[in-house]
Amino acid sequence: MNGNDSTSHSPAVSGPESADADRRRSRTHRFSPRKTSTWIVGAGVMSAVAVLAGSGVAAAATSSSASATPTPSPTLSGQPRSGPADGGATGIIESTSASSFSIQTWTGVDVTVDRTSSTKIKGGPARDLQKGTSVIVLGLVNAETSTTTITATEVDLQSHGDGGAAVGKRDGVLPADPGTPGPAKSVGTVPSDYTQGEGTIVSGAQAYAAVTAALAVYPGGVVDRVVELSAGDYEVHNIAVLWPHHVFETKQFKVIGAND
Repeated sequence: MNGNDSTSHSPAVSGPESADADRRRSRTHRFSPRKTSTWIVGAGVMSAVAVLAGSGVAAAATSSSASATPTPSPTLSGQPRSGPADGGATGIIESTSASSFSIQTWTGVDVTVDRTSSTKIKGGPARDLQKGTSVIVLGLVNAETSTTTITATEVDLQSHGDGGAAVGKRDGVLPADPGTPGPAKSVGTVPSDYTQGEGTIVSGAQAYAAVTAALAVYPGGVVDRVVELSAGDYEVHNIAVLWPHHVFETKQFKVIGAND
């Protein structure tokens, strides 16, 4: 895997992208976009706490993250990344089974979600995990195969959600289009300590707070890792969409920028 990055809606800032790796990821996710009908209430670039309060999404992850001690992770210096990492996605449930279900993001990305005995269901009873329900899923993401899989740590039901469709369209998320290069586009602020390929991958509540904040502003893809930069800011790496691939947040989990 590769790359680190950040976002906000103001001055344009350009940032390099690991094109080959991200194109390989995008090509992995063939899809047929379809209409969805329910989701997270998010609004523009704002603090994660404010977004969560308005949407009911994973508030516990944010509140616990401040005191959480992340599992030590490798510090990467310009090296490609590989292997599963904590991340997440939001979408509409397409099908269910006894131990798993599948979701489709509003951009048409299909994700398999595996449940375990320790998976927490929030926002309603487990019986509400049924076709047509909007959810946000946080957990260990494996995007190294033709099927993206999340082993869920937490599933948050979005009783009036639309899988992120309204917010994603408003904030400029572009669905993947095989063979089409993504735009060289940057919005907001890219932290000064950001360098492509550098940073420390974080996990657990720290990662999930960053994922939740990013998905509340730029839903539609799959977050396959979160990287902490040297000054404490975060780059949230977003795959399976044309734009944005990198979402930037402050150490308080406030989205400040995004780029290709």
